[in-house]
Amino acid sequence: MRSSLPYVSIGLPVYNGERFLTETLDSLLAQTFENFELVISDNASTDRTQEICEDYAAKDRRIRYYRNDQNLGAVRNYNRVFELSTGKYFKWAAHDDLCAPVLIKRCVEVLDGEPSVVICYARANIIDERGRHQKDYDDLMDLRSPNPHERFRDYLFRPAGLCNALMGMIQVSELRKTPLIGNYIMSDRVLLGELALRGKICELSERLFYRRLHPEQGQWANQTRSALAAWYDPANRKRFVWPTKWKHFFEYIDCIRRVPLSWHEQIWCYSYMMKWGGKELMWAIKKYRKNGKGTHQAPWKIWED
Repeated sequence: MRSSLPYVSIGLPVYNGERFLTETLDSLLAQTFENFELVISDNASTDRTQEICEDYAAKDRRIRYYRNDQNLGAVRNYNRVFELSTGKYFKWAAHDDLCAPVLIKRCVEVLDGEPSVVICYARANIIDERGRHQKDYDDLMDLRSPNPHERFRDYLFRPAGLCNALMGMIQVSELRKTPLIGNYIMSDRVLLGELALRGKICELSERLFYRRLHPEQGQWANQTRSALAAWYDPANRKRFVWPTKWKHFFEYIDCIRRVPLSWHEQIWCYSYMMKWGGKELMWAIKKYRKNGKGTHQAPWKIWED
């Protein structure tokens, strides 16, 4: 039965992506590995996104296009493309990023050859809105220790901010065991932490991924925590929004409980969480002493970046 299904699924969630969408679709359809499906979920776009997607779907049978009647929020749309997928391996794709033609082929080769690897991703180039190279970027997430606690430790304390690895190729069998992307701010970081507990993460030495950073994304830098949480999930408008690091702390604890680990591994992971929590709280206290005095913000209230 597997032979009748695509080997790889690419999930592309999109909302008002007309500016970069055509270039991204061309990048994905030009892959040298051709046995894939491209699942697009349009989050009720109001620009030309629907027209572009329908035009491409009419020309390439590998594309399955879905349109939501209303905007479900970023998280539900990202998770929806995975839920609609049928491949053995899965890759999320943003509507504004690009991939080198051999990216999927290289990732499939690694996952086929090393079953203990749950994610394979490529090193990145940062590009601007015009596709111009800005800088090389390393996620520092080549986590291949056979011990889950060591992978978890190296992930928690890596000196890098982006999470490009989540745009890599993922073992569907392992991703299905997770809650997927959560409806809280920066939940992709927690998902990556859980996947690191479940298996190895392999970084390709080649720079085959082009992460686009452009001014339209900068609008989120000035958003309040509540507004950003509502972007993740509109239902958050009616909910209390936990400070981000507090939320992450408890979600990481749940990951450790959820993943089948030996008691020895669990103890190590919990100890790293205590160290991580103490490190982040000390940072918040320093921030409070420097900037928070006079604002009546206690350290635990600013522990959110």
